[in-house]
Amino acid sequence: MTSTAPTTTLARYLGQKLLEPLHLVTYMCDEPNEAMAEIGFNDGQYWPLYFAGRAAPLGQVPAAVVDAIFYNFAPGMAEEFYTGVWDITTPSAALAAREAGSVAGLRRVLGPLADSPAIARAADLALRLALNAPSEGRPLYAGLRTIAVPTEPLARLWHAATLLREHRGDGHNAALVAAGINGQEAHVFAALDTGMTPRAYGRLDPLSDAELEAVVDGLRDRGLVDAAGEFTAAGRALKDRIEEQTDLAAAPAYKSLTADELTQFTADLEPLAAHIEAVGYDYRVA
Repeated sequence: MTSTAPTTTLARYLGQKLLEPLHLVTYMCDEPNEAMAEIGFNDGQYWPLYFAGRAAPLGQVPAAVVDAIFYNFAPGMAEEFYTGVWDITTPSAALAAREAGSVAGLRRVLGPLADSPAIARAADLALRLALNAPSEGRPLYAGLRTIAVPTEPLARLWHAATLLREHRGDGHNAALVAAGINGQEAHVFAALDTGMTPRAYGRLDPLSDAELEAVVDGLRDRGLVDAAGEFTAAGRALKDRIEEQTDLAAAPAYKSLTADELTQFTADLEPLAAHIEAVGYDYRVA
């Protein structure tokens, strides 16, 4: 018997609430950056190692390809920070460093939970879901699918969470394109959705204040943002539709869960996500 939970709601809950926190150590902890520094990214700049680590599954593709797939960075960021990364290291070395650093960070944050039986159980189910999701139209996810699956349980769980996160991300980009929201506007939408200003949210830092305001003005002209820089009713409705479409695109990855598997999966993942939310990514085990 398959789960009777709505798959769109299930995709958002499992993907964003329970699995994404396991993936976000890659960006929120020091260990991945330190691992990348050990292979040559040691000049103190964050963005080159970010672009190298995340783009590595694609191989040595041009910066324009990375810019298109990553979608919501300021114009020129991929050209500036990605160009030359493969003169420092190789995609395979970047992948290995990123995985090792991410798993080390996750182990530190989770503490004793990192060795619980729940990790192996959740990893097995997450990998089954991640490796059977549709890859059409999902370039970053498809690239990740070519990587060898780790054997250690915590590494397997991080790898699966990363696969499912990028699967959702590729689908989100497609929803944004269909809605007519470009990469910079997507950043503004994400900022407003979290109650932040576009400037404080980051990723468009290279834009001047005037350039960033021009992006917001374009959304105002379309009736999506008001004079105070907040969503209008139409903007809020469009953002919600984009998220619903993202859920719909992500849903096939989770359809194979039976009711019993869903119960076990959520029971294993919820304490991990709750712990991360409670202690944060800078948690240090005494």
